[in-house]
Order: sequence, then C-alpha cells, then structure tokens
Amino acid sequence: MRKVLTFIMAGGKGERLLPLTKDRTKPAVPFGGIYRVIDFTLSNCINSGMRKIYILTQYKSASLQRHIRLGWNFLPSELGQFIELLPAQQRIGSSWYLGTADAIYQNLYTLEMDKPDEVLILAGDHIYKMNYYSMIDVHREQNADLTVGVVEIEKSKSKHLGVVEADASGRVEGFHEKPANPKTIPGKPDKIYGSMGIYVFNQSVLMQELLEDARNPKSSHDFGKDIIPQMLNKGMKVVAYNFRNKNNEDEYWRDIGTIDAYYEANMELIQANPTFNLYDQEWLIRTFQEQYPPVKTVHSGDIEEGRVGLMLDSIVSEGCVVSGGRVQRSILSPNVRINSFSEVYDSILMESVNVGRYAKIKRAIIDKDVNIPQGIVIGFNLEEDKKRFFVSESGIVVVAKGTEIK
Repeated sequence: MRKVLTFIMAGGKGERLLPLTKDRTKPAVPFGGIYRVIDFTLSNCINSGMRKIYILTQYKSASLQRHIRLGWNFLPSELGQFIELLPAQQRIGSSWYLGTADAIYQNLYTLEMDKPDEVLILAGDHIYKMNYYSMIDVHREQNADLTVGVVEIEKSKSKHLGVVEADASGRVEGFHEKPANPKTIPGKPDKIYGSMGIYVFNQSVLMQELLEDARNPKSSHDFGKDIIPQMLNKGMKVVAYNFRNKNNEDEYWRDIGTIDAYYEANMELIQANPTFNLYDQEWLIRTFQEQYPPVKTVHSGDIEEGRVGLMLDSIVSEGCVVSGGRVQRSILSPNVRINSFSEVYDSILMESVNVGRYAKIKRAIIDKDVNIPQGIVIGFNLEEDKKRFFVSESGIVVVAKGTEIK
C-alpha cells in the first residue's frame, strides 16, 4: 500500500457559530452529547486505516489540544504512526496561517520528512462517515493530479459553500466560493456539487502548487479560491469524487457552520431511526470521556405532585442526574443536573449545566458550566431572550459558556 499523509484543518474561527466558538475553535465544539466535532473526522481516519495524521491548529486551540492529548494519543510511534498537533508557529515567515493552502505551505518540511505518495487534506468541522481509501482509490484509478470530495446539495445552499463545476465524466471545470448563481450538476438543474473540503493530492504536485502560490502576492492562499483555479488554468487533471453509497444514494454529510445547522444536526440524532447512526458497531466514533458515574433518575414516582424524574426521546450522557424534572427530545452532555419541577424540551445542554427548580427551557443550546437559576424561563419569549442571550435566525436561544444568569 502506498503511503498517505493526512492533514486536518482545525484552526478555523467558526465565527458563524458564535457564541459557541467564543472560547474554542470550531472543531472543538461539543456535539452529540459526548463528542467533539473533530472526533468524526479523526474516527474516519482511524477506521479508514490512516495512521500518519497532522492536525493544524491556530485559533483558541487550548480546548482542542487537551482533547487530542487525552483522547487520541494511542497510535504506536515505534511503528511510525501518529496523531500530532501542528500549531501555527511562523516557521517560514512572520505571519500566522493565512489560508488553508498557506497552512500546508508553512509545514512543507513535514512533506519532505515523511515523503508520502499522496497527501489527504481534510476539514475538521463536518459531521459524516467516510472511508477515505475509496476516494484515494478513485484518485489513483483516474491518474489525477488532484481529487476533490463533493456532495450533491440543493442549489439554494450555494451561498454557504464552495461549489465545484464538473462535467458528466467528473472532470472538474471550475471552482467558485459561495456563488449566487452556481453552475448545476449536468442533468440535475436543482442540484450543485458542494465541496466537502476534502482533497487528495499527489505529493509532488502539491509541493509544486504551494510553492507557486506562495510567490503570488495577489493570492489569498486558499485551496478553493486559489490552488484549484491555478491548476485548472494549467490544464491539470482535477476530478470530483461524488460522495455516494453503493446504491448511488447521497451519503450523510453536514456542514454545521451556523447555529441553526448545528442545532438541526444534533436534533437529527434523537430521531427514532436517525440517518446518522452513532451506534454503528462497524464504524465506531471514538472520543475522550471523563470518568463519571452512571445516569440517575430521582423522584420518578411523585407524579401527583408534578415531580417526575423523566427522560423521553433523548440522548443522556454519563454523570447526569434527572431529579424530579422532565427532559424531552433533548441532548444532555456529561454531568448535567435537572432539578425538581423543571422542564427541558428540544434543547442541547452541555457539560456541567445545572437547571434549577421550576426552570423551563425550550429550543435552546446551553453551553458548559452554566447555572440556570430557579424559575428562569428560556426559549418561550424570544423578545425577552434577545435582551440577555444570542438568538439565531430560526429562534434557537444560545447561552454562552460560563454565563452568569441573574
């Protein structure tokens, strides 16, 4: 098997996810109760057989670094396997990472040191399951210089994504970042190829293109905006890998770049038959978990008083105590406490949130280490909520990490 070196981009600010990214980079945002967003990309790597992985960090990376150190430090270095963090360190000049391409360029020494045949470049902020070797196999079969991972998405969503233009054979003809009027898929006038932020390069090609891009003062040093158009102008072979299953159906892939998209992706997990299955034993999702006791319900028999320790249609993580409160269609991260007579509906509560007695929460995201005082109501009057908290376009109330609520 030819050697593959993997880079995961994990330095983005994720400004559209504020306030969840106020204290952490986007790949470190909690997801699905016990996970961090980057766990899905890393699990794909391990399940695909990738064993040489660099994680490029920059923006507010302390939380991510701790998570990787505690949960992903298990590959045997004596076999040449690793998951290593590469923080921005001004190795080449006085600037930090200026773009996705520049982040790799500033670490060209790793390519020279590891001498891979191909380089796999991944985004660390999407939710999906993918065997990367299927894409690498297509790259090799096509004898491509670059292969770009794409998903079929509704044309109306083009303003949020990079859009790949490809002919019927899959040959890439253009790449446009968030276009208003994108070129659609041949034969599918309502669909576009959205870029997954996944690239497979031949190593020699990548080094050549990065060196050329670095000399261009007008470049933004981004793969989508600069490197791909640069290659297409030369007539190099760039192909699209359509992420579909064996039945030629769309695979699950979510860009959780906004609060509403993040909330919806989480809520999909609690459906009776979710499209994205966390319980798939053939494709395990790994993470780091603190040591907490089992989940506990208390006062579940005091129905006549309205004091019921009840959880319905929810994901509840270890260490949670539901003490005489009600939780429905929600996700509780570890060490959450729901106190008597309180109600939580359609919400995401992150680690160590405490919900006081008689509090009511609906369609909200409560970040870590927040104490909800007794009797507080969140999500039932958005005009009042906007005076205290962030409220998304669709009406999701977000309480930032560590917020003190009077």
